[in-house]
Amino acid sequence: MNDHQDGRRGAPSFALAWVAGLGLAALTVLFSQLEDIPIKDPDSLVPGYIRFPAIVLGAIAIDVVPRILYAAGRPGSGWGARLRTTARTVMRERWPRSHWKFALNGVAAWYLCYAAFRNVKSVAPFVHEKIYDAQLADIDKFLFAGHDPAATLHAWFGTGLAAHFFSSVYIVWIALVPVSIAIALVWTRHTRAGEWYVTAVALDWALGAVLYVALPTVGPIYSDRGTFADLPETYVSRLAASMWDDRVSTLATHGESGLQTIAAFASLHVGIMMTICLVVQAIKLARWIRISAWTFFALTVLATVYLGWHFFVDVLAGAALGAFAVYVAGVATGNRIGWRVQLVPDPVSAPVAPASPEHPGALATRSAPQPDHPAAD
Repeated sequence: MNDHQDGRRGAPSFALAWVAGLGLAALTVLFSQLEDIPIKDPDSLVPGYIRFPAIVLGAIAIDVVPRILYAAGRPGSGWGARLRTTARTVMRERWPRSHWKFALNGVAAWYLCYAAFRNVKSVAPFVHEKIYDAQLADIDKFLFAGHDPAATLHAWFGTGLAAHFFSSVYIVWIALVPVSIAIALVWTRHTRAGEWYVTAVALDWALGAVLYVALPTVGPIYSDRGTFADLPETYVSRLAASMWDDRVSTLATHGESGLQTIAAFASLHVGIMMTICLVVQAIKLARWIRISAWTFFALTVLATVYLGWHFFVDVLAGAALGAFAVYVAGVATGNRIGWRVQLVPDPVSAPVAPASPEHPGALATRSAPQPDHPAAD
């Protein structure tokens, strides 16, 4: 494929993700100096430089250990030798040097974006002290013909079981993002698809952080507490109270006590879900995965408004942000024909040495991606 079709023109892998991360890191340093606020590790309990390598190594183990055990067969005479031989074969197949480089490059760019994003988000109230919740609430009521969107959803779904259900949706979303990153970097062998997705998420964070500084908000759950007073106690209500305590402490100590994580415009819950939906659509994953992704997107929209995390206008902005990130990341990673983004298959990989005849279960070759399911493992 020539450079015009490819669109990369020799750009290194994850180039735009690194640009986004370095840009956020520069903002972090700038705001830290201007506001005299220390830069913090966003994961104070277990440092990120320990936690994320552990996550990657754990994901690698999940990827290879079942394959090794299956290929080695049942324990018995000579099983130890078979296990060692099979382990070497599977590791050569699944983790050649090129994929180590791809995964480590991607996770490093991703973590830089994540850590810098958390710091920029935390310092936003110091950089821009005005809060725009009242203006966004007015826009919401205009869009809903004078009605409050959250109150409307409470009337439709009630304030009992629905609150617990939407709280569960929020919990699933929290787990979905790191799992999806692990799939894109560790388990997939179609690196163009993985690079596209990770780069798009990095852009989501970078654009979201800029909006948090440009238009600070706290969200309806904090600026209009009365609307949510009838909701029962859930994981989300406890989390919201904890986040508010963190914000009060951070503002009171001028950033010395930790990081605050409250910012509403735009909704990155919705933005990242839009990114997930558009990427799984573009790379033509199985139909049930695409339907599941769009269904969860709809539930995420309902949950963020119902629970008061975001205004409806935050949802609109988040969806636009997520779609924009997918397009720009597609262009930047070479997943385009002209200016239309679409998955460009990985080059055909060279075959590795075949497994020995006595180990037929071991994987023998690395094949090119199939056009119909280019991101399937």
